[in-house]
Amino acid sequence: MRYSHARVVQPSTHHTIYVSGIAAVTPEGVLEGVTENPDGSFTVNVREQTAAVLRRIESIIRGASHGKANLYNIVDATVYILDMKTQYADMNEEWNKIWSDRASAPSRATIGVRELPDPRFAVEIKATAIFEL
Repeated sequence: MRYSHARVVQPSTHHTIYVSGIAAVTPEGVLEGVTENPDGSFTVNVREQTAAVLRRIESIIRGASHGKANLYNIVDATVYILDMKTQYADMNEEWNKIWSDRASAPSRATIGVRELPDPRFAVEIKATAIFEL
């Protein structure tokens, strides 16, 4: 597993960005990683949703930091998923594409939840990032 158990922030002058729980939906309302079926049901791709959520979080961090920070500035994250047994491995594999080692990875908790705000969401991530002024 490529996540750090703890990250130490050295005393310095920095900004902290607290990113709310983000799901795989664009600001325009487009859901990513979801296939709508003709019968009204849907299929969720956890890998695609995880990648989409991380892209959204990176966009939020870049915007909040005026381009000075990105995903590698995240020091802590909480991942919420609907089914630990069937979805954890796919989520974790996408996570590990971003952070290839424990030294660069944020600390992380992954929590299995009963439901998320939209039934088509399988993954939601909340994060905290820091960057130098």
